[in-house]
Amino acid sequence: MTSKEQQYDRFRLGARIEHIILLVSFTVLAVTGLPQRYAQWDWAQTTINALGGIETVRLIHRYAAFLLVIGSVYHLFTSAYRLYVRRERNRMMPDRKDAADLVGYVKYNLGLQAEHPKMRKFNFGEKLEFWAVVWGTAVMIITGFMLWNPIATTTIFPGQIIPASKAAHSYEALLAVASIIIWHLYNVAVKHWNPSMWTGKLPRKIMAEEHALELERVESGEPPWPEVEAPVLRRRRLVFAITSVVVGSIVLVVLIWAFTFEQTALITITPTREVFVPLATQVP
Repeated sequence: MTSKEQQYDRFRLGARIEHIILLVSFTVLAVTGLPQRYAQWDWAQTTINALGGIETVRLIHRYAAFLLVIGSVYHLFTSAYRLYVRRERNRMMPDRKDAADLVGYVKYNLGLQAEHPKMRKFNFGEKLEFWAVVWGTAVMIITGFMLWNPIATTTIFPGQIIPASKAAHSYEALLAVASIIIWHLYNVAVKHWNPSMWTGKLPRKIMAEEHALELERVESGEPPWPEVEAPVLRRRRLVFAITSVVVGSIVLVVLIWAFTFEQTALITITPTREVFVPLATQVP
């Protein structure tokens, strides 16, 4: 890629902020969560000690979890803005075109098809990854909440839900880390450097390969995003802003309460140094 290669709009500021929140929270969760899962391994103990001990690691993990939840809520608000204010259609829903693109992509890489399939703004791989993130985040938040609040959880569900949640939380974390390393990093950093989540723009070469239909649409003169008349846009933004402040305040209060009302998961009981001696062995 040369410095003169044409760039095309790909992501707006809101989407890039979401990506940074997800990147930071996910990385911290992985760094503090995996050592707890493999606490019996030397590398895990070394990591825990380097981060200040198990109590500090657990607190950092929970702050990162709170950031992940905030990022998820922020994504819901930005999605609502695009759907209500900008009246954009949801381009992340999979359909038959994605299935056809997947088949064509496999055929192309096996040499059974001459041309690379022309794909839209979000191709089948990006949609698959998006919904995997949605599913994985939901699982991690729900099971993490149960592990964080075991007493409240077991007043509603049987006690077996806690070890079940621990297993689901742990294996979903492994799956997420493996997916990021094997799939995501390969596609955005190894296969080619994709700067769009940092700059908001994508080089023409990548657009032509992975989003040919979107490239044709933009080069035909269509705007990258739907345009809205100024008076209509102002009115919708006002309604959205008022609604967001009210709903956002309620959501924030509920989240703070949910993350603080039970303290059991934050306290590690110091083991006693007393040794129990059965009466039968005591010498009078």
